[in-house]
Amino acid sequence: MKHRKIYSVFLLIPVFLLLSSCRENQTCIYPFSHHVFFWLNNPDNPADRALFEKGIEDLLKIPEIKAVQFGVPAATADREVVDGSYTYSYLIFFDNQKGHDIYQDHLLHHEFVNNYSHLWEKVLVYDAVTK
Repeated sequence: MKHRKIYSVFLLIPVFLLLSSCRENQTCIYPFSHHVFFWLNNPDNPADRALFEKGIEDLLKIPEIKAVQFGVPAATADREVVDGSYTYSYLIFFDNQKGHDIYQDHLLHHEFVNNYSHLWEKVLVYDAVTK
């Protein structure tokens, strides 16, 4: 129940778009991805989680974002190569690096970092372009 907002964010972008966007011999619909992993200071604190999720909702208003997947670690098999230690995963897609760069410099992004960075202890970012 405490993850209700997370699941509603998944519904914003139909899963088939994410799954079918990059098939063999096709061009990706959104070839630039920005994947951010957050480790909250107090991951079991419902108030902190709600505040962080509100911040993510505000970020999604940036028009350059073309698709999003926001969630928590999946309950997958315990394997050495799987890192489920993070609190939240935030994966967004852009048309190109220019869209990403606009996002990085957008006022809402700066406000997110300024207003919510006290909630996390660690952040890792992985940016990628489709080959």
